[in-house]
Amino acid sequence: MDSVLRALTIFGFLLVLMRFAGRRTLGEMTPFDFVLLLILGETTQQALLGDDFSVTNAMIVIATLLGADITLSLIKQRSRRLERLIDGVPILIVNDGAPIREALDNCRVDEEDILAAARLHQGLERMDQIRWAVLETNGEISVIPR
Repeated sequence: MDSVLRALTIFGFLLVLMRFAGRRTLGEMTPFDFVLLLILGETTQQALLGDDFSVTNAMIVIATLLGADITLSLIKQRSRRLERLIDGVPILIVNDGAPIREALDNCRVDEEDILAAARLHQGLERMDQIRWAVLETNGEISVIPR
């Protein structure tokens, strides 16, 4: 039972932590972010398993985490409010070619991120070619050209 409680506690903690870390943290990974993810994984593994490194304990932890994820996805299907709380909502960051400063600051996105997405997905070169840009819930930036 200790393994199940550990797994649920760590799952909840990581869920909250990732929500507050922001979408851009998850959307585009730098080499530093990758190293941080590896360290988090190792630290999480130690917290999940404690002193019991048996195969049985590992299977219990894995089943608990997958069960929690499936349960959470089912709950989110039934509650739009909880889904918005956990996953967030898309945020408009450019309106009619003009960056929305407050939204950019809150999301930790800069104009270069937007222009990179515009070049990559739409072949656009300038901000005035963008009608709207939206920071999606998965951290990606969607660009709608003029």
